[in-house]
Order: sequence, then structure tokens, then C-alpha cells
Amino acid sequence: MAAGRLSFNNITALAPMVRVGTLPMRLLALDYGADVVYCEELIDIKMAQCQRVVNDVLETVDFVAPDDRVMFRTCEREKGNVVFQMGTADPDRALAVARLVEKDVAAVDVNMGCPKEYSTKGGMGAALLSDPDKIEAILRTLVTGVSIPVTCKIRILPSLEETVSLVRRIERTGVAAVAVHGRFKDERPRHPVHCDYIQAVAQAVSIPVIANGGSLDHVKTNADIEEFRKATGASSVMLARAAMWNASLFRSQGALPLEKVMEDYLKYAIQYDNNAFNTKYCLCQMLRDKVESPLGKQVQAAQTNAEISEAYGLQEFYRQTREQLQARRDALQSGSQPERPVTDGDVTTMAVKFERREYPPQITPKMFLLEWSRKEKVEQPQYETVQRAQDRAFQSTVTVAQKKYRSSLWEKSKKFAEQAAAIVCLRVLGVPEGRIGEEDSGLVCKRKREGKLNGAAEEERSRKRHVSDVLQQTSEVAVVTNGDSHQEAPPPSQRESL
Repeated sequence: MAAGRLSFNNITALAPMVRVGTLPMRLLALDYGADVVYCEELIDIKMAQCQRVVNDVLETVDFVAPDDRVMFRTCEREKGNVVFQMGTADPDRALAVARLVEKDVAAVDVNMGCPKEYSTKGGMGAALLSDPDKIEAILRTLVTGVSIPVTCKIRILPSLEETVSLVRRIERTGVAAVAVHGRFKDERPRHPVHCDYIQAVAQAVSIPVIANGGSLDHVKTNADIEEFRKATGASSVMLARAAMWNASLFRSQGALPLEKVMEDYLKYAIQYDNNAFNTKYCLCQMLRDKVESPLGKQVQAAQTNAEISEAYGLQEFYRQTREQLQARRDALQSGSQPERPVTDGDVTTMAVKFERREYPPQITPKMFLLEWSRKEKVEQPQYETVQRAQDRAFQSTVTVAQKKYRSSLWEKSKKFAEQAAAIVCLRVLGVPEGRIGEEDSGLVCKRKREGKLNGAAEEERSRKRHVSDVLQQTSEVAVVTNGDSHQEAPPPSQRESL
């Protein structure tokens, strides 16, 4: 395996778990000694719609859906250890998603073992086990299409022969490893794991086999991890529920008290602005049979990370963290960070804002960019603007000469977002943008500047005349009765003008 590529030999991994394998849990597992951490299964259709966003406040990379939900969040701390698991039934879509996340993760994995309906519908998850041709097509497309290792996770088939045959076929696609959950598709965690099946697979192939499914009977302590590995003959071990219940199971020095583990987890959830309902869900999984205790009831009743923090006595940590994040946000918004171009995928970004007071009333950066494009005989700038749901802020991307530019900062209006994008483009190109005190570039001629000013002045005079007429009409319909003033409402169009 090439230098720097993730190895799956002799490792202990945090298994992919829906709603559990988010960033706080993955970082916690790494802190406690896990070698590799898998994210929760993320569906290819949803991920393919995401935009990769560098979050300078949290110092993360976020993959954000069109509705502004963060589908996947990662950071530098886990970059060399995190495996992105996807649910897919389509080779081309799988490749598109893998390429989207390729530079931010250590490997990509295809879920071929989850028996739940949300995974199997559409032919994903364990449904793939009955379609080996599609399995092979997906894995070959990924192996040849990305530069990072590709793996998959399966369940065992009804017979030992079928299982070994499938894994041998998987091996021939060039994957770096295969994880085997030692249960049949219709079996659940209460059923014993079939170690003999995993052992037969491990003996049949030369790639690393990762044993999974031992949380019920086999792995209660850190020492049990090695015993489970020996019992299955596997190269490595992957833990799901045992790690979910107490992630300090990965500690070679021994597990920590659950209270300490939950506190460590919650601190990461606060630091990385984790969704409060996800935070609550993970804590409730750790509490298990204590979920109805006073602490459990307080956690269940909480609606925000602030309220969850109160339950654990971490109010001060929460307050200090929020202040630190706000200070970082303010520094970024004020432009105290160096305004240097940064490549974000195929977009060049800079942390700049459009300050209206820095430009004459009749001049805008968009005007200068338009004139420059005409002068250079390139297509007129095209603007694409999105709005963020949580604060209704705007961010715009402008395409000029087949290259894209945007500000990494969000603006209060669509117009300001477009102006900020134009500024980024102009500064990267080294073209004047029309600021006050800037030497006349000749891009916008004197006649246009004066015409713009005269047009604005005439528009303002017309508006004032209209308001004056409306006020005069309103005063004519006012009547006084018994000393009380009753004003008849003007027509709707006039009310809007007022």
C-alpha cells in the first residue's frame, strides 16, 4: 500500500452507526485509542446534492445540503483516520460522491450489510448482497475512480460457500479491505455472531478482513477485542454497540466511568456545534437502562445543547465555547483575517464583504466587472445566489470566463452577496473595483457615471413627488367627528407607498 494511505491491517475501528457516527463520537473514539473511525451511512443521492463548505469558525469542512443541513462534517484531526461510508446502488452516483469527499477523508466504504428498510430500499445496503454484479460494478468504478482506498462492509450469506464466493469476487475488484458482520440478513443483535463464517472468509482471501458483530457476546473490555480477533481469524476488529455504550472501551489502560465519557463527548458536541437532537440521541444510547434516571429525564427534556450542558454541569464550558466561536466569527466578518484567495473545489474564495460606504453612490463592483467583461470580450458575468436558512443570509457565486468566484462571508441581502462575489473576482483578476479614492481606471466612462447619478437623482425626486401626492390625498379624506379624528384608509397601492 502506498505511503500515507490508510492501512486496515491490525486495526481497531469504530463501526459505522446511523445517528451515532457523527464528528463528536468519532473524535472521542480516536482520543480513546481507535485507529480508524467510520462515519454513519450517508445516502449517495443526498450527498450528491451537497456543497463542500470550509467552515472557518468551527475549523471544519462541511458538506451542506440545499436545505442548509450539514450532512457530513469533518476536521483536520481525523482526516487520516476517517472512512466515509455511503449507501448506494449506482456506480456513477457512488463515484460522484466519492470524488466530492475524496480530499477530506482517508477512505470510502460502501454499505452492503445494513438490513434496515431505510438502507435496503432502492437496492442499497443488504439488498446488494443478492446482486453481486452490481456490487462488482460499484466497487470497480470506485477503485479506478478515486485515489484513496475503497472498502465495503457486508453481512454473511445463507451458506458458507456463497459467502466465501462473494468475498473472493469482491477481492478481485481491488478493494483495500472488507468488513464482515457475522450475522445473516434477517438476524438482529440478539442473535449470536457466527465467528466461523468470518474465519472462513479470512482464510479465503489475502486482503484484510475486519470482524464485526461481537458486541453482544464477545467484547466487554479492551482485552476482549484481541480475543474476538483471534476467534474470527480476522486482521482487524470493528466495534459498534459496545463502543456506542462506552467509547473508552478503545482505551488499552481500561474503560473510564460513563460519566466522564459522556462529559468528554458533550464537550466535543459543543465545540463543533453538533445538532442538539443528535447530541441527545447519543447520550441516551450511552445511558441505556439509566435513561429514565433523573439525569436521563433531564437529557430527554432538553431541546438545545445549552440545556443539555446544564444537565451535566457544563454551563460555563458552553458559555466560554460560544464566546470563543462568536469572537472568531466576528473577526472573520470584520475582515481581520488576511484577504487572500483560497481554492475551494472549483471556486476561488476570499473573506470579503461589500461595504456600501466605500463606493460612490453611482458606482458598484458589479458595474466594473460587467464593463471589464465587455472590454475583454468574455461572456457577461453570471451570478448564482443561495440563502442560508438559519439566519436568512446570502452567498453568491459569480462565473466569469468559465471560472467561479465567491466571498466566504455571508451577506444580509442578495444584492450585497452579488457585489461581494464581484469584488472577489475583481481582486483576483487585479482589476479596479471603483472604490472611493481609487485611481480612475477608465472602465466606466464619465457619461455613464453621470448618467447613473442623474438617473438616481431623478428616481429620488419622482419618489418624493409621489409620497407628497399621497399625503395630500390622505389629508383630504380625513374627517373630525365629536372631537375624535377618523382617517379613511387610502387604497392598498397608496398604503404600500406610504
